[in-house]
Amino acid sequence: MKELPLLLECDVLVVGGGPAGAVAGVAAARYGARTVILERHGFLGGNLTAGGIDTSYGLYSVGEHPVKTIGGLPDEVFDRLRAMQACYERPNTYGAGTGITFSIEHMKLVLEQMVLEAGARIVYHALVPDVYFEAGRLAGVILPTKQGLKRVAARFIVDTTGDADVVAYAGGAYYKPGEDGPIQPCTTVFFMANVDIARAQAFGKKAMWAEMEKAIASGKYNLPRVEGSFHATPYPGLIEANMTRIHGVDVTDILALSDAEVEGRRQVQEYARFLIECVPGFEKAYLVKTGPHIGTREGRRIIGDYVLNREDVIEGRRFPDAIAQCGQPIEDHSAGRETRWVYVKDYGFYDIPYRCLIPRGLDNVLAAGRCLSATHDAHASARSSATAMGMGQAAGLAAAMAVAVSKSSREVDIKELQQRLRAWGAPL
Repeated sequence: MKELPLLLECDVLVVGGGPAGAVAGVAAARYGARTVILERHGFLGGNLTAGGIDTSYGLYSVGEHPVKTIGGLPDEVFDRLRAMQACYERPNTYGAGTGITFSIEHMKLVLEQMVLEAGARIVYHALVPDVYFEAGRLAGVILPTKQGLKRVAARFIVDTTGDADVVAYAGGAYYKPGEDGPIQPCTTVFFMANVDIARAQAFGKKAMWAEMEKAIASGKYNLPRVEGSFHATPYPGLIEANMTRIHGVDVTDILALSDAEVEGRRQVQEYARFLIECVPGFEKAYLVKTGPHIGTREGRRIIGDYVLNREDVIEGRRFPDAIAQCGQPIEDHSAGRETRWVYVKDYGFYDIPYRCLIPRGLDNVLAAGRCLSATHDAHASARSSATAMGMGQAAGLAAAMAVAVSKSSREVDIKELQQRLRAWGAPL
């Protein structure tokens, strides 16, 4: 593969600039590793920005007495947004718990600033279709560009693609979408302006859901999900709605994903029409935009040295190699028109072990974010964006530590990794 021109060479290559990848890049670069992030869009943030999901969950456990579960670099992200008056906290005691809603444009800016300030290099419009090996060891990735095929060489790779692309191409072990449970559906979020938010919120979610049932029964609306929600953004009169549901999409299949994009936009038109015609406060509202990319919940997941399971989640299990905590419930959207919620015992939290980031069969790759090693149910809890940031923070730091001493992923000193994470503010 050396015949392909070399575009860049680095110590740590982060593939995917979503919430996990952006934070992984900051972590690796701050430790001192020459770091490159490859991102397929023209901005960072993944589902938070390209998917239009403008609220981050997972910083706290749920319930009436939430506990801080994620900290460190993720805190810095939201502190910067607060300083820009570009986010606000939405506390509650049900569902996914407390979330932080933010301006998508400011999130793009903050992540980019943090990565560049740390000294990492960002390459945008970079979709990785393959990897290459040298002397039997994973040595980098192939990158198609307008200047032809290039290669990016790396000593260590962090796979934060969301769908374990690098792990799959490199021959590591992974679950195919739908292999151990129905695939969680995709969602196209949308934004509406000129909403009387006070009236709309006063109407309430349960009343809105009842109107959805009536609308479907009337035969005038085709609404595949009889629930969902909307919330205020940092801007007056502008709401974000998460209502659509596109079932059975293998997001690693380009034809299926293309069809899902079309179906998502069709559903958005139907839900927007429903809101305008049936929900108080939306009478003069209008559709502004959808997310640039359909929101995806579940694709490939690695099979790691440990597979997080349902019992680990609901029993609130702790692990000696913990690198992050999560108090999010199992939030499974794959069952019909409704969502299945299962909570951690006593509204507590559980640990995510470092071993869940190590793909079987590979020794210079870590995977972080929603492609972690977990069963379908456990993944439905651990996939939240703040939890992904916590995993990315650990993966980026571990990768840089491994490179610094020429060790494999399995030879990283866990105690030192945990000590450094705690020093950054991670509540382990």
